[in-house]
Amino acid sequence: MTIYTEQTPKQFSDPLPPRADVVVIGGGIAGICTALYLAQRGVQVVVCEKGRVAGEQSSRNWGWVRQHGRDPAELPIMMESNRIWQSLHKVVGEDLGFRQRGVLYLASSEKKMAVRERWVDLAREHQLTSVKLSAGEVADNIKTSAHRWKGAVFTPSDGRAEPWVAVPAIARAVQKSGAVIREGCAVRCLETTNGHVSGVVTEEGPIQCDRVVLAGGAWSSLFAANEGIRLPQLAVRSTVASTANTADIFSGNAADEELAWRRREDGGYTLALTDLTEHFIGPGSFRYFKPFIPAMLSEWDTYRLHTAWPKNYPDGWRTQRSWSSAEVSPMERIRVLNPPPRQAAVRRIQQRFINRFPALQDATIVKTWAGIIDTMPDVVPVIDEVDSLPGCIIATGFSGHGFGIGPAVGKIVADLVQNQKPEHDLHRFRFSRFSDGSAIKLGPVW
Repeated sequence: MTIYTEQTPKQFSDPLPPRADVVVIGGGIAGICTALYLAQRGVQVVVCEKGRVAGEQSSRNWGWVRQHGRDPAELPIMMESNRIWQSLHKVVGEDLGFRQRGVLYLASSEKKMAVRERWVDLAREHQLTSVKLSAGEVADNIKTSAHRWKGAVFTPSDGRAEPWVAVPAIARAVQKSGAVIREGCAVRCLETTNGHVSGVVTEEGPIQCDRVVLAGGAWSSLFAANEGIRLPQLAVRSTVASTANTADIFSGNAADEELAWRRREDGGYTLALTDLTEHFIGPGSFRYFKPFIPAMLSEWDTYRLHTAWPKNYPDGWRTQRSWSSAEVSPMERIRVLNPPPRQAAVRRIQQRFINRFPALQDATIVKTWAGIIDTMPDVVPVIDEVDSLPGCIIATGFSGHGFGIGPAVGKIVADLVQNQKPEHDLHRFRFSRFSDGSAIKLGPVW
């Protein structure tokens, strides 16, 4: 397992060209997969990553590749992404750790089971096989458990992959396809001509281009604001723990109302809480408070608020809010968001895991980490070109769901870059939904 930080040696140090067809800002799963499809089509693409490829949430996530529980508008895209994952290792030429072992959503009460069951009807509409399991069938699938769930819904075609392995491997395939990837190189500003994107200015100099993809994760809102674009995005911290190699209790991914776990290829488990949302208060918390009210009210009992972000974080109180192309940008002051995990959460994770699987009480927690998840008011991303700034395409706000859907999003964004009509309906993900008077429609909680 590798958690990338500023101290991690750079893997991608290609020289920057003076001109490209498109510059991708951000080396996470969305940006890297966008570059993959563009490079395969012969487009001259440059990926600029301020820190390390997959350094932030794209390597720190749970590693789930799930169709289960998706927003109805996201589901067709995720189903395509699932198909892409199945053969992506052939394109990349490396094992990405993708395995179809299924996703199991468990219910500890009849009330929660009724909520879980609603997913089955939506899955059936899309010819996706999800099945209801009784309490006895759950017990047959999950070994050595002391917990008695009322039932579950299982999607056998869902899978998992190893994030810290997969995204850099895809990036190497992007390089082999002719694209340029540069780590440790922040894009400071966009350049425009007659109101259209005409280039970017990086900390190492300008690059002329007609198209830019902003896939900056938790940094996207700050970057956009400097360009006069209001992107109502906030961020939360997620704490994750991993065990050493231990007995196989379930080879796929599973979650109930309190705990999520998934088997890794090294024989350990990746664990996280499902009832904790940590938000650090910053200027954006007030600026974007109104559109986030529905999401906060829907899961208020999971929220834990902290008074301030660490120094130089995207929404920190003293973080610089505007800068010129000649100034050092906030993205250069902190290259990789590497927040400390919440120790109380780690203790809770360990205790809940032992409570469910007492036979594994000797399973050692060998590593803990945290990630910063970029989220939108309706918990679905923005995938769209900005009307007020032609040539600027935004792909951000995946709200903790970006790893699995990333390959298909890359294909869609590549289509947008080339002015081709995507195969999917993107109305739900339009940028203007936060300014055209539309009501906030929350993504589902299954």
